[in-house]
Parts: sequence; C-alpha cells; structure tokens
Amino acid sequence: MSEANLERGGWRVLVVDDEPLARDNVRHLLARAPDVTAVHECEGGREAVEAILRERPDLVFLDVQMPELDGFGVLREVGPERMPPVIFVTAFDRYAVRAFEANALDYLLKPFGDRRFQESLERARRQREQGRDKAMLERLSALLDSHRGRGQEPERAPAPSGPPEGGYVERIAVKTDGKVLLLPVEELDWCEAEGNYVVLHAGGRSPMLRETLNRVEQLLDPSRFVRVHRSTLVNVDRIRELEPDVDKGWVVVLRDGTRLRLSPGRKAVVEALLRQTF
Repeated sequence: MSEANLERGGWRVLVVDDEPLARDNVRHLLARAPDVTAVHECEGGREAVEAILRERPDLVFLDVQMPELDGFGVLREVGPERMPPVIFVTAFDRYAVRAFEANALDYLLKPFGDRRFQESLERARRQREQGRDKAMLERLSALLDSHRGRGQEPERAPAPSGPPEGGYVERIAVKTDGKVLLLPVEELDWCEAEGNYVVLHAGGRSPMLRETLNRVEQLLDPSRFVRVHRSTLVNVDRIRELEPDVDKGWVVVLRDGTRLRLSPGRKAVVEALLRQTF
C-alpha cells in the first residue's frame, strides 16, 4: 500500500482499484479537497481488506470489478459493521449500479469528471457529519444481500469461463463529448485495445473506455462477442465472412467492409460461433 500525504488536515482516504490510471485520477481529484489529510492506495481486494482493518480509513473509493477479490468481496470480508463509508466505482451500468441506488450508497461511473466526483465527496461529508448510525449499517447489509442472494454461501469471483455476478452487461457507460453515454452492447460492432483504453466501434462512433480488453471481454456475452485477435473483440452478428489473406492467414470481414486480422488459433472458435448464429 502506498501513501501520499496531502498535509491539509482531516480525512484519511483509501483508494482501491487495480488500474493505476484510475487510482491516479482519484488521487488527483482528492488533492483539491482541503479536508483530506492522506490518501492510501491498494491495487487489489485482498490488500484492501488488510488495509481497512489495519488503518481504519475514514472513506474508501472501491472499484467494483477487480480480479481475485472484487468490491463486493471486500465488503463481505470486512463486514458492514467494520466497513467505513464507501463510494463504489464502476465502468459498467449493470445490476450493481441499480443496487447502489436502491440502498442509497453513492457510486461513480467511469470515466467521471470533477463535478460528479465533488458531488460524491460532498455526500460522504454529509454522511460523516450525521454519524455512523444504524441506517448506514442496514444499507450496507442490504447491498451485500442483494448481490449474493439471501441464505446463500458467500460467492467468490466468477471464473473467466462463466458469466459475471449480476449477468453480462447490456450497456456500457463511456464519457464522450463531456457527457456520459450509455452505449447498448447490441450497437457495438467491434472493440479494439489501444494502450490502457478500449476503443468501442459502434456505427460511426468510436468512444474510448478506460479499461482493458480482457475486462470488457469478461463482461460481454461470449455467445455474442468473440475474440478474433489478442487486441480485437468482435460482435458475432457483424461478421459477414472469413476470407483468406495474402500471407496464408485469414481476415474477418464485417458487414460494413471492415477487415480485421484473425489469429490462427482463434479460427476454429470463430467458425463454431458463426455456425451457431447462422
């Protein structure tokens, strides 16, 4: 766990996210808060559980989707009684977001701007002024129950081959032109990895999402989206044909004429999905 002392007096904040850029963004925004004393960072859920129990921070910014132990897992292992006020962070509009709304816990949809961040921080300030009362504990418990189902044993992070908890996403929240666009996944043509971002090609639009292609692939239905290359994910319904390439390889040709390289090891998987589709 790393620490950045802001020397302004007040809160101790923990930022939990497996993406360095996401942590940097929150830390930068927190630097403007006059009541924040120190910012600690964790890049994983296991580390976050230990930090929360050991350091007892005043506020936690907690990513929902993380490998090994996700945000819900952190809440489950720490327990509502010992969990500090939480602002959840997520890149996807899915069941979890509706649960946050229903239980009056705040959340931030990536990518978020300064105004939305300050609104969330102000909500946390009001909650701190009111004190940690019974209603707060009940909301945390309700959120955890709604995620795992009452009477069930705690669930671990889903295996990559199965659907994520809450089901595959139907919309992706992405910032474009200063607004947050909720892009239906059915409108996606293909997705392309570009550094620390994913370019979402949808019709004539190509918004960029600050996520990894692996993360996006895990949250999309594999019967509808297929990896054709290590840097390319394609909507199966958009594929027109597979065509031999000049170097004895293959290319995926989309209905709009887009040509995408097909990795030799992925050809059989793509063909199998196409047979099921048509």
